[in-house]
Amino acid sequence: MVKFQDCGLDLVFGALSHSARRRTLEALVDGARSVSDLATPHGMSLVGFMKHVRVLEEASLIACEKEGRIVRCVLAPERIRAVATWLARYERFWDARLDALGRHLHHQKEVAPWPKKTKPASPRLSDSTVTTTLLPKKSGVRGPSRKR
Repeated sequence: MVKFQDCGLDLVFGALSHSARRRTLEALVDGARSVSDLATPHGMSLVGFMKHVRVLEEASLIACEKEGRIVRCVLAPERIRAVATWLARYERFWDARLDALGRHLHHQKEVAPWPKKTKPASPRLSDSTVTTTLLPKKSGVRGPSRKR
């Protein structure tokens, strides 16, 4: 497992890179759940799943509390809001670029419309006029063998 030096976005995107961790976050949207409840649908051992929980906790995406023998996890939305804010800047950037591309393509289509493709007419042959040709064999005649 890769450990990131930066405790900002690198940890968050590293934590979100695994599907089990993303599904865990989705399960926590409804509220706090125990680790054993969260591990059940993933089909992995509790020890293996706890490694994923630790990654999410180190990225500050979840918070865990221990009540006796039960460890409960709850979603920590502050870090997710920070990532959403960071992504929103790029969303605005790409929306503006894609809108400009759409306007350009629309203008090009009006100025010089693309020619329509026409299919070449193929003569319809009846079954009786079609001749079959034999394909050559893939290999030729067997050559002389090597003498020893």
